[in-house]
Amino acid sequence: MSTELEIRHVNVTRYVTPLREGGSMPAIAEADDGFLYVLKFRGAGQGRKALIAELVGGEIARALGLRVPELVFAHLDAAFGRTEGDEEIQDLLKASTGLNLALHYLSGSITFDPVATKVDAALASMIVWLDALLLNVDRTCRNTNMLSWNRELWLIDHGAALYFHHSWHNWEEKATAAFAQIKDHVLLPAAASLTEADAIAREKITAGKIKEIVDLVPDEWLVEDSSFADAAAHRAAYVQFLCTRITHSAHFVNAAVNAREALI
Repeated sequence: MSTELEIRHVNVTRYVTPLREGGSMPAIAEADDGFLYVLKFRGAGQGRKALIAELVGGEIARALGLRVPELVFAHLDAAFGRTEGDEEIQDLLKASTGLNLALHYLSGSITFDPVATKVDAALASMIVWLDALLLNVDRTCRNTNMLSWNRELWLIDHGAALYFHHSWHNWEEKATAAFAQIKDHVLLPAAASLTEADAIAREKITAGKIKEIVDLVPDEWLVEDSSFADAAAHRAAYVQFLCTRITHSAHFVNAAVNAREALI
């Protein structure tokens, strides 16, 4: 597959520490390029589907001009972790041999606090638009999945997005539907420019850009437990879903506008 976008490949050399947040148990790990990464494991609870959502969601966010840590493909050798003392972690490492996904570790970052940090309307609206597009249920006051780093707002953890793809049940219907959970979005009160964000986003996230991003997904993440004949058909369904959803963005934008009006 040829694509103008490119994701670097690194080899994991050292497991540093687990991040015991949520059910996926990511970890801080060092790679052979000398950098630290937050490593997302293919052998964790949601498996490859969470990695696909992380990759697609993160790169769409980047295409919108939002700040996302660099994503890399992280290779885990079969011998890695044999000396790990924690049995649960050792099992996770064994189940994750091969190709995983990692985000560049933002050293010194702090969890975004919506009370302490105000976000301007344009930025808040674009993030809300992104999460409504992706059906991302996990950017709430309880778990913002955003970091403040160098006085800038960074988006992390899109693994809960595109939740329909765990079964692909009624996915064509979901492509045109509103997103009711947007009412719980942490930035919705500040998102006063949703219509403007929609116009900008639709120019940036074209069908060609969607295809470029989805083409980044490795075949091996698409063929296991798949509802489709092969990786190409599976990939085409992601493209169709996202393109259809953007074509009908008025549905989820209007729902977000109405949810915001109800809040304020």
